Amino acid sequence: MATSTYTVTGMTCGHCVGAVTKEIGKIDGVTSVDVDLASGLVTVESAAPLADTEVIAAVDEAGYEVAR
Repeated sequence: MATSTYTVTGMTCGHCVGAVTKEIGKIDGVTSVDVDLASGLVTVESAAPLADTEVIAAVDEAGYEVAR
């Protein structure tokens, strides 16, 4: 089990949280996605470590950006 945390910018509502959760959840091996709207923190649990590029691409697909 691997856990990674990212800061996502641009989320302002529950719809945003749902969009980010849905896109990250599509990545193979992801077992859970927890989004804290107030802080912008997104915690991703997966069966094996994920490539950051996969998560960044999923967040981008949802219309948001991972802070660097």
